[in-house]
Amino acid sequence: MLYKSIAASLLAISLVACGGGNDASKSENSTAKAVTNAPSGRDQIKIVGSSTVYPFATTVAENFGRTTAFKTPVVESTGSGGGLKLFCSGTGVNHPDITNASRRIKSSEVENCAKNGINDIVEVKVGYDGIVLANSRKSDPMELSLRDVFLALAKDVPADDGSLQANPYKTWNEVNPDLPNLRIEVMGPPPTSGTRDAFVELAMEGGCKTFDWIKAMKKADKAAYKSLCHTIREDDAFVEAGENDNLIVQKLNANPDAFGIFGFSFLEQNAESVQGSTINGKAPTFENIASGDYPVSRSLFFYVKKDHVGVVPGIQEYLDEFMSPRASGADGYLTEKGLIPMNDAEHAQWRTDVTGLKTLTLN
Repeated sequence: MLYKSIAASLLAISLVACGGGNDASKSENSTAKAVTNAPSGRDQIKIVGSSTVYPFATTVAENFGRTTAFKTPVVESTGSGGGLKLFCSGTGVNHPDITNASRRIKSSEVENCAKNGINDIVEVKVGYDGIVLANSRKSDPMELSLRDVFLALAKDVPADDGSLQANPYKTWNEVNPDLPNLRIEVMGPPPTSGTRDAFVELAMEGGCKTFDWIKAMKKADKAAYKSLCHTIREDDAFVEAGENDNLIVQKLNANPDAFGIFGFSFLEQNAESVQGSTINGKAPTFENIASGDYPVSRSLFFYVKKDHVGVVPGIQEYLDEFMSPRASGADGYLTEKGLIPMNDAEHAQWRTDVTGLKTLTLN
């Protein structure tokens, strides 16, 4: 307890030392009192991380700013990996309070946090999302298998003799004769993106292991298996389009033959202009993602620096808002943005853990 008290005091001193003023004009209720009594270095929550979680976080932040006396949190889209790197770089006014992630935090990232004095992290599960391979509604929808996706986008693919070769496929019908004679052109996220991490794990590896001899590699040589199944080709068939999923949507509208990789929420928001491909016979719909039937589905998270709670004003209240049934529940306003919510029991358990600031333990 003494250590915690000292740590909190040092963090408060760090925040005060950076200057700034109090917002005394909002002292008419208890939340305003929390703001005016807070360290003057920073009285606004700073959030970084996933572009997929970004629209959900900004929606909650804007609602939070309108309905409480706290300032609207600043939310930046930096990608999951980039956000966790910033988050784990230290405590104090110059470091984020929260980072969004479209995948679970890695043990190596937890270790990096610990090296920089961040030992108490609160994990928040937001809900679920599907990763879509989408194209313009000006073109026909695609029906793909996970094997099709792997063969189209892997750096190396199996040859007829069972060896490996550099990916020779230029068109979709070369991958599968049932597919159209269109040049393979896919825009997707960079390696710092949680969407990229989840896509290679779920879609690329999912297709890779449909080859029995490659699947057997996982036990014999796990490193070689992962290198083969998780590596995307580097020629012009795959183009890294940065962390801005809206830019991918715009490019799809300009090029009807191209495809883009992004989260279901962006498909929902742009349903009038883009469509998601069917994968393994399942369309990327709310129902298929919620049930787990759509094969490229994942959980969404954000992470909170527990040492900043009670020092930077509003963090606890932001968590309460995000985990409230009216926000992330089954009928919450985030479903209108494309979030696939947890079921009531799972949501209630996460809400209890998060509002109680339960710290992260990795299995």
